[in-house]
Amino acid sequence: MNENMESKKWKYILCAYIREHCYSVCMFMIYVSIFIIIFYLYDIEAEAVLYASGLCLLLTIAVLFAHFFNYRKRHLEQLRILKNIEIMNDVLPRPRTLAEADAQEMIYRLKKNYDEKQTAWQQERQEHMDYYTTWVHQIKTPISIMRMTLQAEDTNEHRELLVQLFRIEQYVEMVLSYLRLDSESSDLVFQKYQLDDLIREAIHKYASQFVRKRIRLRYEPVNEMVLTDEKWLLFMIEQILSNAVKYTQEGEVTITITKEKVLQIADTGIGIAPEDLPRIFEKGFTGYNGRSDKKSTGLGLYLCRMAADKLSHQIWAESEVGKGTVFSIDLNRKEMDIL
Repeated sequence: MNENMESKKWKYILCAYIREHCYSVCMFMIYVSIFIIIFYLYDIEAEAVLYASGLCLLLTIAVLFAHFFNYRKRHLEQLRILKNIEIMNDVLPRPRTLAEADAQEMIYRLKKNYDEKQTAWQQERQEHMDYYTTWVHQIKTPISIMRMTLQAEDTNEHRELLVQLFRIEQYVEMVLSYLRLDSESSDLVFQKYQLDDLIREAIHKYASQFVRKRIRLRYEPVNEMVLTDEKWLLFMIEQILSNAVKYTQEGEVTITITKEKVLQIADTGIGIAPEDLPRIFEKGFTGYNGRSDKKSTGLGLYLCRMAADKLSHQIWAESEVGKGTVFSIDLNRKEMDIL
């Protein structure tokens, strides 16, 4: 297999060399032909002509071989640079011709222009990130005040307003999560965490929603340690629980973990249409359920997939319309990759 690949490389380089130097070879053959014709017309002895021609041919072959191997060496050197272009962007082979020098100068100038624009774009992007992050943190204060005000008096109207306020708070947190996940800077902190602590925290957040909709929750402590980032795994669990509560009108939500350390959150909700299932993790995709609900942003599961990718966890869903949905998070993968 390797010999075949090497043979193909040699043929490719040889063909390229012939194409590039075809003009020079043709001109050389024309010159040789002219000399042979002139020698013949002047009735010079054939032996002398053949001797001179043979020497010229041997010298030409030797020069071509040397030039070809040098051509191949430069080609392989440029391939090596291309494979490590991000590391070796300032290390180009020394130009042999004016055309090569001009080409390298254009490359350097384009690279400089690109770096300047990239730096300006990153600065502008960071300014936007800082602005929106500050805005998200500041808006949490009036939300907290509104919640305390509404909790001061227990009425049906206040309960409904608390539900809507909870939804607003979810959207605000989703914006903050989107900004963090989309940022190039990493805020990941990998440690061993007790999975039960994360699950209980997520359940506590949505406890009022379970009570309000009278949905049963089945969960038994799993007593499992996982290597992950606490805030992002918690975010994933919360998003899945949020969807489970949103699309389950009656029945139950079950949280379990398999022997293979796959966390599963199952509901008895309306389920996901088969044609929508492959696209539920796409950005902005709401599907039939989201369009019917008219309150779906199509960002929750997309952010879950982004968080899973950052953690090197796997996330997937299985669903049957009218029976419910099961979301699974593979918690083994990151530990295997890091260790």
